[in-house]
Amino acid sequence: MLRNTFDSHRSDALYWRRYFLTLKCKTMQEHEIKRLAQLETERRNHRTADLDDLATRDLVRVLHEENHLVAGSIDPLLPRLAEMVDEIVKRMQNGGRIIYVGAGTSGRLGILDASECPPTFGVSPDMVQGIIAGGHVALVSSIEGAEDSSEQGKLDVEEKQLTVNDTVIGIAASGRTPYVIGALDFARSKGCLTGGIANVSDSKLSQHVDFSLEAVTGAEPLTGSTRMKAGSAQKFLLNLISTAVMVKVGKVYQNLMVDVKATNEKLRHRAVRIVQEATGATSEECEAALNNSEWHAKTAIVSILLKVDSKEAGDLLSSSSGHLRKALRLKD
Repeated sequence: MLRNTFDSHRSDALYWRRYFLTLKCKTMQEHEIKRLAQLETERRNHRTADLDDLATRDLVRVLHEENHLVAGSIDPLLPRLAEMVDEIVKRMQNGGRIIYVGAGTSGRLGILDASECPPTFGVSPDMVQGIIAGGHVALVSSIEGAEDSSEQGKLDVEEKQLTVNDTVIGIAASGRTPYVIGALDFARSKGCLTGGIANVSDSKLSQHVDFSLEAVTGAEPLTGSTRMKAGSAQKFLLNLISTAVMVKVGKVYQNLMVDVKATNEKLRHRAVRIVQEATGATSEECEAALNNSEWHAKTAIVSILLKVDSKEAGDLLSSSSGHLRKALRLKD
């Protein structure tokens, strides 16, 4: 009988423990839902409240009017962005990389920016990389729940064998994605430079990075669809980061893509035009210089402007760490 009484009390205690745990979880979920609803990206947009009742011309006009707000959200971030670019460049000059981390649209945009750097700037695919929650299959399919694991974020970025010269940039419209925060925390533990791109104010993400870029784009035209204004702002920022960094490490002369890889007929024509724009030489002279320079536009430009052979042009570029303008000044 005593045993039955003990078992009964233990069962009652277990019941109430489970009850209060369930109640606590429910309260936490409700609190989280309320917090999510308060984010700027989740609010209703009164300017677009009648989308489904508009004529098509009015519909596309109203949707596009919201796009005009995106660039303005970037303006206040430029000073901080410039500081971050300078810090990234210091590390890149010592062999560092940029690694973007995101989930869903944010992850896809990071991979897009990374994938465009090799053809645009002639860099190794390793120099700028993107990681998306759920892996490459998430580029074309929605992987439910992939963004909720901070541990997976850590594991995925750990595979990159980070060094103190690397920069890890987390991208999350809500500024609170666990996968991204897990990756950033691990990166910081390894001494990496860290940055965060979010689209809400006072984001949780900002507490986990060295440089926070909060482009507050406000309520979406389609409630909660952050592939729209928030995604556009993220693309703006990624373009600014990668392009500014590549300019500073010497991948651009004037505003020309002088490190473009001439890997096909179209890009060879582009290389000829680039050399022409930089030198004012004829297309025949430019093509000849490119042929002598193994189709390296930088070398061809130095060769033409300084009237030296391709070997000396290459040596001058090596002495200037690949900066074309500096190479030209070495001959003065």
